[in-house]
Amino acid sequence: MASKTPAEELDVDGTAVRLTSPDRVLFPALGADGGTKRHLVDYYLAVSTSSADGAVGGLGPLVRALRDRPTYLQRFPDGVEGEEVYQKRVPERAPDYLRRVRVTFPSGRHADALRVDSAAPLLWAVQMSTVTFHPWPTRADHVELPDELRVDLDPQPGTGFEEARRVALDVLHPLLDELGLVGYPKTSGGRGVHVYVRIEPRWEIREVRRAAIALAREVERRAPDLVTTAWWKEQRTSAIFVDYNQNARDHTIASAYSARRTPTATVSTPVTWAELADVHPDDCTIATVPGLLAERGDPMAGLDDVAHSLDGLLQMADRDEAEGQGEMPYPPNHPKMPGEPKRVQPSRDRDRPDA
Repeated sequence: MASKTPAEELDVDGTAVRLTSPDRVLFPALGADGGTKRHLVDYYLAVSTSSADGAVGGLGPLVRALRDRPTYLQRFPDGVEGEEVYQKRVPERAPDYLRRVRVTFPSGRHADALRVDSAAPLLWAVQMSTVTFHPWPTRADHVELPDELRVDLDPQPGTGFEEARRVALDVLHPLLDELGLVGYPKTSGGRGVHVYVRIEPRWEIREVRRAAIALAREVERRAPDLVTTAWWKEQRTSAIFVDYNQNARDHTIASAYSARRTPTATVSTPVTWAELADVHPDDCTIATVPGLLAERGDPMAGLDDVAHSLDGLLQMADRDEAEGQGEMPYPPNHPKMPGEPKRVQPSRDRDRPDA
């Protein structure tokens, strides 16, 4: 149905961004009173422009989270209950203020992804019904060398946010402290918890993934009844899966301050470790997060202050390999990798001992 509201031009930190169909409902459960494109635009303006509360260095919190990173767009032209468009390439016909960065897929093919350097590209994306931004853990000037280690605590059936929170607070946080690493947690916008660690951009993507596997295995050792690193779903049972493959090439996590495809427009929201003990993800939405930012600022404002070494985690990886714990399965869009175990579900593996 055509929009009843005429198009308008937004002034986004001095750049004109065209907005059409602002009254289109993207979140049907919220309806016209809270779930339109206009509401989503207002939210993203609040967390991305230089006037946003908590802005550091003239950049809003969302721009800081995405700055210079290849970024994919999760779009819902017909609303979050409709078809998803996962867009990795910037279209040929795009505004002059958009920048691009070349990325390489596991297949070896290339694409020019969006490179975020200001708020305007984000609002351009929201105009195209982008709900969630998915950045690489690398930046344009070292696109093959991640500067972010990502820990994804993903609840499996029978578990939820409460269990993910428990693993984050009782297991992961103390372990990071022991390793001298500073972690920055956020809600996933769903049932999970994400934790970011800023690292020196010295190691290529495969080595960062190797470090992530070592960290995941150690978390599992410390909480074997709560945590699993099993890649195959049939092996995970009721546990929190530490998804080490979120550090694999071309795999991304919803950015901090990204809205999610949920009925109530929840937001992947940075919190302090103290706040993580009490937060509920359903309370963090496009309607509430701007006020939270205004009240206490951005908990990830200091994320870039210190870049850590991966030497400790890579030594743990060496130890694991010496004890017979080597490579783990890659996602299915990757070619077979050196040292990778058989990429077949255990129940279908005729060579397993109990087959």
